Amino acid sequence: MLRTLLANPKAAVGAVIVGVFLLLAVFGPWIAPANPNQRVAAPHQPPSAEHVLGSTRMGRDVLSQTIHGTRTSLLVGFSAGLLVTIIGVAVGVTAGYAGGRVDEGLNLATNIVLVIPNLPLMLVLASFIGQAGPFVIAAIIGLTSWGWAARVVRAQTLSLRQRDYVLAAELLGEPAWRIVLVELLPNLTSIIGFTFIGSVLYAVTTEATLEFLGLGDPLAVSWGTMLYHAQSTSALLVGAWWEIAAPGLALVIFGAGLSLLNFALDEVANPRLRTLRVPKAVMKAALSGRTA
Repeated sequence: MLRTLLANPKAAVGAVIVGVFLLLAVFGPWIAPANPNQRVAAPHQPPSAEHVLGSTRMGRDVLSQTIHGTRTSLLVGFSAGLLVTIIGVAVGVTAGYAGGRVDEGLNLATNIVLVIPNLPLMLVLASFIGQAGPFVIAAIIGLTSWGWAARVVRAQTLSLRQRDYVLAAELLGEPAWRIVLVELLPNLTSIIGFTFIGSVLYAVTTEATLEFLGLGDPLAVSWGTMLYHAQSTSALLVGAWWEIAAPGLALVIFGAGLSLLNFALDEVANPRLRTLRVPKAVMKAALSGRTA
């Protein structure tokens, strides 16, 4: 499965995009040309050779802020995605395998999480907390967004629960924890991958939305706070389009990379979506025979 995934063009492009952003997040402080909170240029200076992406209303370098903001945005995205995946998989596998009252109770909790609108709930929680930091936002997203993951994992677990190898393991007297870890989870790898990638993408965009609305910490440098400061200083009205274009394009490109990985994983996990790759030699022989 991993070999097939690596051979997929969508996975290759998506992995390169996500890998570049990960490198920026790790080595950003050493790559950025200036301190993101230091005034190094004139207000609203357009892109130039000295400042590639221009400057903000406060004279801060937009490129440096974008690079530094990558670390915060990706930290929130991967932390919240990991939290959503852990809670969703734990609840879904437990409910699907245990069944009975355990399934009913966990399914009720999942339905409650699904019924409550996520974004309004997060807005209320973030406004109640005040200026929420990145880790607080990641916790809010993770604790309120695991419902769909649990529902999908539970449905797949119910299907795997009736497979012969699971029934055989139960007849041999294997403990439940070993059946879950050895028999069920390896067959849920694709579902877990979908859940994690989708949750990271959702968390990054949601974090930017919350901070754009002013519910995050304005002192933290992230793509969302960059959009918030650009909106509060009326960047578009004065023609400073680069202040919004830089974090906006970063969000779009990173989201595209994650989406390509998700599409590729879906094609690998679902044989019906795989495209038939005909070797060039066979195609050339077929075409030559047709012309003949």
